[in-house]
Amino acid sequence: MPPVLADRLRRPGTVAVFLFLALMVSLLVLLQGDRAKKISTTPVKPAAGYSQDAPNVVVVMTDDQALDTMSAMPRTRHLLGRKGVKFNNAVVSFPLCCPSRATFLTGQYAHNHRVLDNHEPRGGYARLDAEHTLPVWLSRAGYRTGFVGKFLNGYGKPKGNRDREVPPGWSDWYGLPSKGKQSAFDFQLNENGELVDYGDGEREYKTEVLADKAVSFVDEHAGSEPPFFLWVATNAPHTDGGLSKGAERNPEPAPRDRGRFDGKSPPKRASVNESDVSDKPRFVRGRERIGGKQREGIEKLYVSQLESLVAVDRLVKRVVKKLRHQGELERTVVMFTSDNGFMRGQHRIDSGKSKIYEEAIRVPLLVRGPGFPEGKRAGRLIGNVDLAPTILDLAGARADREVDGISMLPFDGGGAYDGRGVLLEVYERSHGRGVGLRTRRYVYAEYEEGEYELYDLKRDPEQLESVHDDPRYAAVRARVAAEVERLRSCAGEDCR
Repeated sequence: MPPVLADRLRRPGTVAVFLFLALMVSLLVLLQGDRAKKISTTPVKPAAGYSQDAPNVVVVMTDDQALDTMSAMPRTRHLLGRKGVKFNNAVVSFPLCCPSRATFLTGQYAHNHRVLDNHEPRGGYARLDAEHTLPVWLSRAGYRTGFVGKFLNGYGKPKGNRDREVPPGWSDWYGLPSKGKQSAFDFQLNENGELVDYGDGEREYKTEVLADKAVSFVDEHAGSEPPFFLWVATNAPHTDGGLSKGAERNPEPAPRDRGRFDGKSPPKRASVNESDVSDKPRFVRGRERIGGKQREGIEKLYVSQLESLVAVDRLVKRVVKKLRHQGELERTVVMFTSDNGFMRGQHRIDSGKSKIYEEAIRVPLLVRGPGFPEGKRAGRLIGNVDLAPTILDLAGARADREVDGISMLPFDGGGAYDGRGVLLEVYERSHGRGVGLRTRRYVYAEYEEGEYELYDLKRDPEQLESVHDDPRYAAVRARVAAEVERLRSCAGEDCR
């Protein structure tokens, strides 16, 4: 020991101070170590064994994607749609982000998983019973589970280090905390319990970063003994927060994609800015026809959505390419879908979802891989409540709660879908709240305000004329109303 330091330690009280400072440094080191650890309420406990025939499963899910914007995704349409099954009649039961994602994770209708809104107290991440969800069930069946992107609304609040939390069942986690602005650049990502900041460089465009994480996950786990499950959930084409009202694009596309769809107009439909809404409920009848500024906003939004989806299209291509390169493509089921649709002027509703109209409830659904034949077009009615049962079926895994949906397998054994209806639920709005039913031919809705809608999609695919009061449809209305009454409180097998 140097003489000067030895002399100072001999002074009265110096040793106590020295020991106190050393103890404080040690505590700080330990605390920093704890902060770096991921917070998880349920550690992953993979099963000792797993099915040797179980495939990998990859799900890519967009946010607020209208069905007509698939035109911006030629790679996805080719790699998944033409090489697999395109489901032309896929719907979500509750067309709102958080309830829809909760249905994906549980295989349950909203009245059973109880996530009824995007925000607390009736919804949000805190409302989900995450201990009983798909990643937990798959991890128990021996799967490696990975998540990349946007989880449920309200996930990752900074209070109590919740922005570092890893929800139950996930072994690899790259989640976007909900705090702050949800912008295309300058965001944070919770990478297995560590918050990582991304800036405004072109390679730090959010969808590109999520693609990097997804490809890295496949690269790391391809060829390993346990199969893997990967859910990639993009923000696109949802609008970004933190942008000025006069922003040229919202959502913001990748810099290299800006301008790709300049001048592109939304499809012209009779339902857009509908001239006669006298058959509609009050929350629609009270709307004025859409004016010039609103039309301009709709056109700008449409172009922005298309351009933002080009990066998602590349993401899908990169994941499929990596699976092929690693020899995993033939043993991997790849699904592409959205959490809900989106309305752009239909029935005078200038934007949004959470309505029992086709533009809000219909979503793309493309599936490729073992069990799904190449080049098929399926007209059967599929609900997002069916996705978790299908993945469990593929994995040979079991849920620890009853699921409400039907597995899509075997693909050519579609008898379970004959005549079925999907329950529709909207509980979070101050107006337009209600329940309904979607069958292959009809859409029916009954609202808390005591109003009704019934559409014959075969004769009226744009829902221009409700026939709920038409005597010729009295028997149909009675039948679908009875089915709504049966399903609105169903659980498990009763829902099927």
